[in-house]
Amino acid sequence: QVQLVESGGGLVQAGGSLRLSCAASGRTFRNYAMGWFRQAPGKEREFVAYINWSGGSTFYADSVEGRFTISRDNAKNTVYLQMNSLKAEDTAVYYCAAGTYYSPAPPYNGMNYWGKGTLVTVSS
Repeated sequence: QVQLVESGGGLVQAGGSLRLSCAASGRTFRNYAMGWFRQAPGKEREFVAYINWSGGSTFYADSVEGRFTISRDNAKNTVYLQMNSLKAEDTAVYYCAAGTYYSPAPPYNGMNYWGKGTLVTVSS
């Protein structure tokens, strides 16, 4: 089992920045690829960003490419999502997930463990 706890969400004005963190415990963190996903009110969960076990490979949703950066610190068992130039449409609950392979489309079978999420609200 891997336990994931997200933090760093909050209220921010459009154009601002936030950094989300996801702390992992349980099985060896470095064995897992990590992803960030989000779910806006009334919408389905969607892929945001992915990073492989070493941090050497990353992928982003088109909607966040160039504004968000995913990174990880295997020594701290933590994955981050730096979010810049935030827009109102970025408002959502953000979830981190751990898994074995890149899966940007539902049902996200490559992700095996999920956190409970952290709310990001961007005011326009």
